[in-house]
Amino acid sequence: MPMSAIDVGDNAPGFSLKDQNGATVSLSDFHEKTWVVLYFYPKDNTTGCTAQACSFRDAYQDFKDAGAEVIGISSDSEEQHQGFADKYRLPFVLVADEGGRVRKDYGVPKSMGFLPGRVTYVIDPEGIVRHVFNSQLKVHKHVDEALAVIRGA
Repeated sequence: MPMSAIDVGDNAPGFSLKDQNGATVSLSDFHEKTWVVLYFYPKDNTTGCTAQACSFRDAYQDFKDAGAEVIGISSDSEEQHQGFADKYRLPFVLVADEGGRVRKDYGVPKSMGFLPGRVTYVIDPEGIVRHVFNSQLKVHKHVDEALAVIRGA
């Protein structure tokens, strides 16, 4: 059964997952307060994922200034996320989608048929998806695309 991908104009599927500190993070916590940049990535401590996370880290104040929160999401455990966040001083939350349920809810495709995909969703304060960027290899462009959408709103 094929996954139905979430696209621009759709309501962002809600979720409640544990972050790297064991706290529960729900998408609804941000409704009517702030934009959310939800980025799905394959795995902590891999070359592309580390470069992407550090790009979001380096631009984090720009996101905050633009009225947005950044949430990274992968199937890694809370403990793996904690080590990754500590090692690279990541200021945003990483949530553990163990089992990949939220990834399926968003319809994030696999890359090359087997790698978990790398897709960023920009969600407005009303919970509507305003931008989707899918690129396994252009890891830094996820930050540029998301900032451009939020700043242009």
